[in-house]
Amino acid sequence: MPRHARIIDANANRAGEALRVMEDLARFALDDESLSRDLKTLRHHLRDRLDQFPPGSLTASRNTPGDVGTSISTKREMQRANLADLAMAAGKRLTEALRVLEELAKLFDVELATGVERLRYAAYELDRRLQTRLGTGRAPQWPLCVLLTGSHCVRSWREVVTACLEGGATCLQVREPEMDARSLLERVREVIALARPRGVSVIVNDRTDIAMAADADGVHLGTGDLPIAEARRLAGRTLLIGASTHDLAEARAAIDAGADYCGVGAMFPTAIKPDRRPAGAAYLRAFLEHFPQVPHLAIGGITPENVPALLDAGVRGIAVSGCVCESPQPGEVVRELREVLAGAAKERAGATPD
Repeated sequence: MPRHARIIDANANRAGEALRVMEDLARFALDDESLSRDLKTLRHHLRDRLDQFPPGSLTASRNTPGDVGTSISTKREMQRANLADLAMAAGKRLTEALRVLEELAKLFDVELATGVERLRYAAYELDRRLQTRLGTGRAPQWPLCVLLTGSHCVRSWREVVTACLEGGATCLQVREPEMDARSLLERVREVIALARPRGVSVIVNDRTDIAMAADADGVHLGTGDLPIAEARRLAGRTLLIGASTHDLAEARAAIDAGADYCGVGAMFPTAIKPDRRPAGAAYLRAFLEHFPQVPHLAIGGITPENVPALLDAGVRGIAVSGCVCESPQPGEVVRELREVLAGAAKERAGATPD
C-alpha cells in the first residue's frame, strides 16, 4: 500500500504536530494541567493506533523532496494574530488530518478506522476547550480602567470622559444600570467616538447586546448577568469578555468559561456595592499566584491613597469609579493614578533578581 502509506504518513505528521502546538498552548500559555494532560493523552493514543503499521513502513514511504504540495501555500497560512488564532489553526489541522486517516483506514482496517473516529470526536471537544480557554486571545492588561456612571459624576459625563482620556485612562467601562437600551446604545457610541481615536478601549457593563450593536471592545459580566458561555456564543470572538470575581472559585469558573480578563474585588469598601464584603489584597495575591497570565483589574474602593497597598501585592491593573467620577477634577485623579502605576511598573522593570 505505498500510496496509502504516504497519505497516512503525511496526515499522521499533521495531526501530531497540531496536537503538540495545542498541548504547548495549554501547558505554557494557559498553565492548564487538565487540558495539557488530555491533549497529551490523545497524542499518545494516536501514536498507539499508528503503531499498528509495520515499523518504519510509514517513514519509508515519505518523499518530501518529491512532494508537489510543499511549494503550494496561501497568504493566510502565514498569518496569525494571536494565540487564539494559533489554536484555531491547529485544531482545524488536527481534525482534518484525523478525518483523512479515518477514511484511508476504511480501505483496509475497519477496526483502525473506528479507533481513529473516536479520536476525532475527542479532538473536537479538546479543540473546543482550548479555544474557550484562550478567549479572544487579544485581551490587553489595562493599567487603568474608569467605570462611568453619569448619575455619579460631579461634572457632565462628557467632561469626565474627556478628562479621563486626557489624564491617561486606558479603558472606559460604561456602567448605566438604570438606562434604557436605546439611550444606552447612544451613550456607548458617543463614548466610543471619543475614546477610539485615542486607542482607548470601551467596555459595556452587563449588556452583551448593546456591546455588539455599538461595536464596543467588550462586555463585562457580573455573577448575575448572562453566563460567559452564552455571551461567547452570541458574540463569538468579536468581543472581549470580562467577569467579576470575588474568590478563587469564581475566578476559576470564569476563566474556564472563556473570560478574557477578570475583575478582582472588592479590594476596599465601596459605595457602589456597600453590601459587598471586601476581599482585600489577600484575594488579589491569591489570584495572581493561581492565574499569573490572566489580565486582571483590581476593583472596589480604590483611590490614589490606597493603591500602594495593591501595588505591594503585585497589581498590574485597576478599575476605579467614585474617586474619579465624584471629583471636580477627574483628569487630575486619573493622572495621579497613572503616575503611581507607572512608577511601580518602572521599579519592577528595573528590579534584578537576588
